Amino acid sequence: MDIRQLKYFLAIAEEGQITSAAKKLQMAQPPLSQQLKLLEEELGVTLVERKPRSVQLTDAGIILRNRAQQILELTDSTAREITDFVKGLNGTLSIGTVSSSGATLLTESLSKFHKTYSGVKFEIHEGNTFMIIDLLSKGIVEVGIVRTPFNTSNLEYRYAQSEPMIAVMTQEYDWTTTEDTIDVNELIDKPLIIYRRFEQLIRETCLKEGFDPVIFCKNDDARTTLFWANAGLGIGIVPKSALDLANRENLIYKEIRNEALRTQIAAIWIKDKYISSLATKFIENFGQH
Repeated sequence: MDIRQLKYFLAIAEEGQITSAAKKLQMAQPPLSQQLKLLEEELGVTLVERKPRSVQLTDAGIILRNRAQQILELTDSTAREITDFVKGLNGTLSIGTVSSSGATLLTESLSKFHKTYSGVKFEIHEGNTFMIIDLLSKGIVEVGIVRTPFNTSNLEYRYAQSEPMIAVMTQEYDWTTTEDTIDVNELIDKPLIIYRRFEQLIRETCLKEGFDPVIFCKNDDARTTLFWANAGLGIGIVPKSALDLANRENLIYKEIRNEALRTQIAAIWIKDKYISSLATKFIENFGQH
């Protein structure tokens, strides 16, 4: 049994069909079927149940799939670690980031890191928090930049400084022109534009203040919240650092006085998984001012 056979078997397990696995591996079906048969003969067990249009893992197949994933991940990590050792602090760092972290990331962590390690290039993947964690799990990115709250299971993390949420609006929605901060209960009956993943937090905070918020628009990007608020469609709720992500020529903002509505960005990476020295240095630099 070798690494190549494990890759073949894992492709079959993931595809659930030898034909599809062969296409994925860019090889003909008969040689792949033969490799599976040889692997079963070597181990002395049946790894899959063959059906007319698919294959299904046996209990032994499930054990081998789980082990194969671990072995191949370790093999990949070892290869990357050796490459990393040869390259030193050069190469490309892959980072996944949510949209609302952009302003903070660019003005602080990335800029400082770039000045110190000028030979490093970056590959940025953008998405929501769930997408970033998925990219981490698949090894597509080494470090994720997300915003609280998030599920910390199976993750290591390092936080940047916390910041308040703000209410952004055009002049017509400004009910208190002399104040630059507001209490949550001042948002009663106001049409709110929010980032979807903050919905539960905002709703629970408002309910504790005795009212159910009027959610006019939910979206998946802090920039959308700013665009809609800038168009005069309602009052956007975003982290303060997100204010510079989009055009805000028509907007004014007020900090919301409530500890529950403070948030922060965090660098996250998979627990107990090898990360490059580039990623390690970036994480060490993250959140420093």
